[in-house]
Amino acid sequence: MYLLIVFLPLIAALISGFSGRWIGKSGAGIVTSTSAIITCILSIIAFYEVGICGSPCYIELFTWIDSEMLDISWGFLFDSLTVVMLIVVTSVSCLVHIYSIGYMSHDPHLPRFMSYLSFFTFFMLMLVTAHNFIQMFLGWEGVGLCSYLLINFWYTRIQANKAAIKAMIMNRIGDFGLSLGMMGIFFIFKSMDFATVFALTPYMVEEKIVFNSIGCEFNALTIIGLFLFIGSVGKSAQLGLHTWLPDAMEGPTPVSALIHAATMVTAGVFLIVRTSPFFEYAPNALTIITFIGATTAFFAATTGMLQNDIKRVIAYSTCSQLGYMTFACGISSYSVSLFHLMNHAFFKALLFLSAGCVIHALADEQDMRKMGGLVKIIPLTYTMILIGSMSLMGFPFLTGFYSKDVILELAYSKYTVSGSFAHWLGTVSAFFTAYYSFRLIYYTFLTKPNLSKSILEKYAHDAPLIMSIPLLILALGSIFIGYLMKDMMIGLGTDFWGNSIYTHPYHNSMVDSEFIPTSIKLLPVILSLIGAFLALLLNGFHSNAYKLYQSMVHFSFMREIYRFLNKRWYFDLIYNEFIGKKLLSFGYNNSFKLLDKGLIEIIGPYGLEKLMKNLTNKIRLLQTGYLYHYAFIFLIGIVSILTMCVVQAIIYTNIHTGEGTMISIWYDSRLYLIQLLTLLFYYFNISTRSEHIKNTVQVRLDK
Repeated sequence: MYLLIVFLPLIAALISGFSGRWIGKSGAGIVTSTSAIITCILSIIAFYEVGICGSPCYIELFTWIDSEMLDISWGFLFDSLTVVMLIVVTSVSCLVHIYSIGYMSHDPHLPRFMSYLSFFTFFMLMLVTAHNFIQMFLGWEGVGLCSYLLINFWYTRIQANKAAIKAMIMNRIGDFGLSLGMMGIFFIFKSMDFATVFALTPYMVEEKIVFNSIGCEFNALTIIGLFLFIGSVGKSAQLGLHTWLPDAMEGPTPVSALIHAATMVTAGVFLIVRTSPFFEYAPNALTIITFIGATTAFFAATTGMLQNDIKRVIAYSTCSQLGYMTFACGISSYSVSLFHLMNHAFFKALLFLSAGCVIHALADEQDMRKMGGLVKIIPLTYTMILIGSMSLMGFPFLTGFYSKDVILELAYSKYTVSGSFAHWLGTVSAFFTAYYSFRLIYYTFLTKPNLSKSILEKYAHDAPLIMSIPLLILALGSIFIGYLMKDMMIGLGTDFWGNSIYTHPYHNSMVDSEFIPTSIKLLPVILSLIGAFLALLLNGFHSNAYKLYQSMVHFSFMREIYRFLNKRWYFDLIYNEFIGKKLLSFGYNNSFKLLDKGLIEIIGPYGLEKLMKNLTNKIRLLQTGYLYHYAFIFLIGIVSILTMCVVQAIIYTNIHTGEGTMISIWYDSRLYLIQLLTLLFYYFNISTRSEHIKNTVQVRLDK
């Protein structure tokens, strides 16, 4: 059963990909969706056996790599952490597969699309079930490859090409850091198995890594932890390597729901949680993780306020929520981070799929400013987006409330600089999250219609049944899953996680968070309600407030703030101007023109061919046709051989130096034969050539 969970999506992907022409669109949809449903059911059974009954499963199939001390087995680990990720991945993947049958029904390449989705599911399952770093890295790179293929699914669109390449490059930067971290782990621990590395970690706290180039030594666990976190930054779109995530919205909407909301972007958070026994002994790395995560949450929340593309707004909300998960790991609240990851998967997938229904209903229109008045036309989609947005902003007693507020409470109860920094940035981000969520709802559904009448009459329609069923299931999860799972996953004294997550007793602040002031606990909820109210008020719900909002644009300072946030803090501009253009200029002017077209061609095949051509032209001048020239060359050869013989006879005896060292020059006598034969051949060549010239001259004279 456990192996079927992993390999069933692979089988479906191969069938859909290679047999799509024969089974058709409907056949590909049935095969891949059926396998996804079966995988989801098996994952629920595994969750019951492993998570609830507390019986982890370890499967080792065979040896993969056996080279000196590097011994890698092909095996799978099913513990509490794994089965929770299995529920998230397979459930969302199952619903996205079903949704895609309706959403992509008019696309002739549906079999290829469904094959990519199943391939992605397989690699994601490979990532979360791996029992060593190498196998996990296989799944890690696999989801990156599938992300590229899915973002670039409509490969005739130039924007999709650029977005896919950007995602690939940003992820490669992070993957390079992860590779260095894995090399450091093998260098220190001499093993790549999770169990071995985590068991030895407490004994390696004082280990150092020396960088010979700068002559400094650093704590090994801190350096390796930072390298692992760089991999997480690339995959989970943290500040610095986040720019690929909003641009990845160029892919089909089901791709956004599957990859960029629920599964792939959470792989970085999963990596930190999986290596929690490692990070607990690297406190400096945890501090950096906290600062980066909190800054990402604040940055993405402020940026999402003034975006106009409906999918881009939801993408920045994903980036912000990933920041919450990351700084929760930084304050050693790994179980709460994973609980928020699970909750976020449901309401964010609901938001993306509902946004896909809006786009589908409006003939692929994504600009919120060109929507409006849809609440009566697509009421089901409006209800779904409202539920997802309220859960996202942490409205009381919905799924997001039970994890998001706990993260902020735990950050406050740390009573450290990093904890306070994360708490206040996260609390302010909650205000911005509610603002952009209700701004999206108002512009899309409540304001006056800004679409043409022909589009409303011809295209506007609510989601069909095959697209509505996944929305309803995700809506139930967005309402109830947080309440149902809270006590089991993050309740005081729960033993649900077993040994899959380790938190040092010194870092555990779960009890302290119960005794913080009530005002601190209520502050995020209050700010969220204020943000939602202001979003409706300032964007046109009340005419006087809207006029006041419009009048603020006349101030240059406010225009600069608007431009700064709308242009995403100028990250893309900075990267393009100071990194991208510089590297392209270096690649063309220095690498291509100077090295490839210059130095390499001069000393390479082109230069060698030119040199040989010049040499042959020079040597050709020796063939003059005059007999006395050839006789002169023959004489020089004879004299050279005799000179060598004399020099050998003189130097063959040992010459003693002042230090008593004997110097001897040796010359192989067999070379005489070679030289003599060469000169004889040259002589006969001269004789033959002279005879030929003589005959030719005689013939001409006779004529």
